[in-house]
Amino acid sequence: MKPASSPRSVVTRYPHHDATLPLSQLRKLGLIYSSYRFVVSLFSMLMLYIPTRTDSSISLPSFLQQTTLSFYMLLSLILLGLFYVVRKHIRRQLAFGLALDVIILSLLLYTTGSPDLQLTMLYMVVVAASFMLLHSSQALVITLLAIILVIYQQFFYAIANSMSLANLGDALLMSASFLAVGGLSWSISQRLVQLEKVAADHAKEVERLNVINQEVITQMVDGVIVIDKQHIVLANLAAHQLLSLSLVTPTTAQNIFNNTKDAQHKALLSNFEHQLNKQHPQLFSACLSVASGQSRAFTYDVPAVANTSIFGKLRVQIIPLKDDSKLIILEDLRREQASAQQLKLASLGQLTASIAHEIRNPLAAISQASQLLMEDVAEQTNNNTSTNEVHAAMTGNHELYEMIFSQTKRVNRIIEDILKLSRQQTATQQVLKLAEWMPSFLENHFQGHDIFLRVKTNPIISFDTHQLEQILINLINNGLRYSSYAHPHAYVEIDIYCADNDVIIDILDDGNGVNAENLQLLFDPFFTTDKAGTGLGLYLSQAFCEANQARLLYIPEHEKTCFRLIVPSIKSDNKFQTIEESLS
Repeated sequence: MKPASSPRSVVTRYPHHDATLPLSQLRKLGLIYSSYRFVVSLFSMLMLYIPTRTDSSISLPSFLQQTTLSFYMLLSLILLGLFYVVRKHIRRQLAFGLALDVIILSLLLYTTGSPDLQLTMLYMVVVAASFMLLHSSQALVITLLAIILVIYQQFFYAIANSMSLANLGDALLMSASFLAVGGLSWSISQRLVQLEKVAADHAKEVERLNVINQEVITQMVDGVIVIDKQHIVLANLAAHQLLSLSLVTPTTAQNIFNNTKDAQHKALLSNFEHQLNKQHPQLFSACLSVASGQSRAFTYDVPAVANTSIFGKLRVQIIPLKDDSKLIILEDLRREQASAQQLKLASLGQLTASIAHEIRNPLAAISQASQLLMEDVAEQTNNNTSTNEVHAAMTGNHELYEMIFSQTKRVNRIIEDILKLSRQQTATQQVLKLAEWMPSFLENHFQGHDIFLRVKTNPIISFDTHQLEQILINLINNGLRYSSYAHPHAYVEIDIYCADNDVIIDILDDGNGVNAENLQLLFDPFFTTDKAGTGLGLYLSQAFCEANQARLLYIPEHEKTCFRLIVPSIKSDNKFQTIEESLS
């Protein structure tokens, strides 16, 4: 036994046989037919009062004709006005008007006395319109009413003329033609309704796909720009962010995707084009200079924004479209750098994991041997049995043993720093509210130090918490160390604020800063200006930043020693607030 089909499949396979046009289309056709009715009634009224000559006299209209046509013209005008005023019960108005047409035409046919070709054509229009505009049951009632009235008045006229049934056959033929015209009109109307539904479904599907495409393009991390006839016709939010066009807010930039042609849409695109031409003239000129039908790819260096030193590189791809327009895709190379950094971390992790034990085992033996030798020298010195030369030699040996021990400790710290990098090969990013996370971090790691925190907004970032802790610990410790070299009171300031679509974390101290000749080597591994340092702190911090699609920069233009951490913001709060804390 076959399972019963679902209601949805039944509706899809067997559509409704009495479908009608939507109300909007029905109202338009109703207005057209009402106007036609009024024109016909007015023309009939004018033709009624044009005298016609017979063989002996002038034929004047009867009282019944005058009354019928006057009443018909008045009701036609009223029905036409109702379509402009009343927007409800459209089918009722149409049904009443079509029934009125049948009755008026029957009265006019009765005054004529015999089937008339002109009135027959008007009957055909009424029957065809009823099947086009009304439900089939209502249209059938109106058609049957027309047939009954035509046959009845001809039968009555035949009885009044001594049972002359000469015109009755014509009336029956005319009635049969009503049914034929009605069936044909119904078939055509159903096809039109189905075509209208198919067109409406296609329009909805196209609109749905258009909305999906707009949403996909809006959420793309790559910038998308379309240029047609030397003007920008589309630009998504990522294009604003990658090009740092700050004059357009994310809310208004989102509206650029509204596929409307109103003044606001054109103004937003014009504003974007003006900013692009002003802030990135080389990029705009390069895009416009590509000939139609040709593609091009190049790397574009985004210029630094004033007072922020935010910059980056974009891969620009210009793709020709079929309508001679150009599709421009902007890809942030920071993601590729982050992927490359992940591979670098993985490779370094495998390397360090394989050699860590091999290095630490002899290193531990050397360290233990140096400690034993220092203890042996200390015991012999305490015995005080040796001569002055022997005592001096033993003291010199103790210093050498201490040097060996200190260098083994330094090598061990280098290995530990490298292992920190290898243990966290893949960044596990979490959503962090810096205004809440930063005070807790400082409380846990820098209690007792002078750290001044200023949060000028409420940013939210995505970052690996362990790697962010390691970055900040390295930067703050460096700030405290170098600040203590320059001043007796060492302190560090932390400023957190937003610039365009990035969150900026500035680590400031009053140290002497970095010399110009050392700027190129600042983030190289094992480079340090501190004798006690390993030279891996800044290198590891930059590696962690790249693994999280962030950047670590040294800002030489700042009045203080400034290391700047730039992290993409995943949410921007419009309500700014300032938080100041001091941990002492």
